[in-house]
Amino acid sequence: MSGHKRSRPLTTRQGHPVHDNQNQRTVGERGPATLENYHFLEKISHFDRERIPERVVHARGFVAHGHFDAYGTIGGEPASHFTRAKLFQERGQRTPVVVRFSTVIRDSSEVARDPRGFAVKFKTEDGNWDLVGNNLPVFFIRDAIKFPDVIHSLKPDPVTFRQEPNRIFDFMSMTPESMHMLTWLFSPRGIPKSYRHMDGFGVNTYRMVNAAGEGVLVKYHWKTQQGIESLTQAQANEIQATELGSASKDAHEAIERGEHPRWELCVQIMSDDEHPELDFDPLDDTKTWPEDAFPLRPVGMMTLDRNVENFFAENEQSAFGTGVLVDGLDFSDDKMLVGRTFSYSDTQRYRVGPNYLQLPINQPLVKPATNRRTLSASRASTWLSQLVSAASPHCASAMAAVWRRMAKASVAATSPEQFASPWISPDETPAESWSSARPSAIKKSANPVSSRRDRMARKIPQP
Repeated sequence: MSGHKRSRPLTTRQGHPVHDNQNQRTVGERGPATLENYHFLEKISHFDRERIPERVVHARGFVAHGHFDAYGTIGGEPASHFTRAKLFQERGQRTPVVVRFSTVIRDSSEVARDPRGFAVKFKTEDGNWDLVGNNLPVFFIRDAIKFPDVIHSLKPDPVTFRQEPNRIFDFMSMTPESMHMLTWLFSPRGIPKSYRHMDGFGVNTYRMVNAAGEGVLVKYHWKTQQGIESLTQAQANEIQATELGSASKDAHEAIERGEHPRWELCVQIMSDDEHPELDFDPLDDTKTWPEDAFPLRPVGMMTLDRNVENFFAENEQSAFGTGVLVDGLDFSDDKMLVGRTFSYSDTQRYRVGPNYLQLPINQPLVKPATNRRTLSASRASTWLSQLVSAASPHCASAMAAVWRRMAKASVAATSPEQFASPWISPDETPAESWSSARPSAIKKSANPVSSRRDRMARKIPQP
């Protein structure tokens, strides 16, 4: 037809043309069907497996692609003053992003009174950075051991499929720190008009670390450039009567129209030390930092300009985690953050599979170089060379010793060329090099550090 692209011929996943997609091969006109129906077996077996376990929370979501443009400054000061993270250093530096908005507890309607997930995956030159938060600045609990309990209290009843107030407030009444989140949830912010018309928050407290190893505490904020708009309960009820996916529809159609939604990333910054002058714990995710004392500092602008092409591959299989950080961005001692960091990645390993990071939507732009596969001797040599060249001197010495021990054990059966390395001279035999670099000869640090924060804040003395 004029004006339409000619459709491609239907094929199997092996690329074979499908001549009949409506009938199985049978013995006679009435059957039975034969087991050699390869196309049918492939089609039905794929159908039987085409879903993966949905997320326990944030099951219903909308994904879009875009980019983040750095200002090169953080609140008017050079970004390098606070962090060595490369994506923030230069004005106009562009980083691709994948964003997933979602409802949290309920998956029946996108106008339910419910928090909204706001997860961003930055694909930086140093690997992925995931900033995983919500549209509200606080959370119900401050200790991750309560997370299964709060979610079970909020989940719909399996018989009535309604959220039962008695069950919800039985938990909340026993958890007084939840009151702050409840005031946000039952405010107008509890029902955003759309995903485009809401802010986002990192919720937890993180750290930024500069090139000198000096760290500060940070809170992340996404400020919508479309303006904040919410729905009354009556308006939400009217929309829900005819449309369950109104927020996803709105975002998808806006991007298709060229009305690309934008959010400005801002941070609040606090020194990383004790703060006796404050009447709250800055690591407590049920609290906000007052903006008059800790003002928002603009960092960059995010724009969403492309919808997904494959919902399953780009939405259902997308995986985010709070432990996915790049150099210059770090954890704080927020105990809720520690629990999230384990739980999020553990969820993806169960839900998508142990190789979920090999899927295109989750892959970093940089090519990973891990030792999690069996390698040939030549590739193992290349990998170890890369690993040692990137290590600190005292770690390199230790790994060189291991290398030499491998060479010594294999010298009878393997040519020396296979064990060529930057730390064994061409004239040095494996036996000689091993004896010259015994593990016991490696010096220990004269001033060992005692904690993770100290290691980030101070340079490790060289041997």
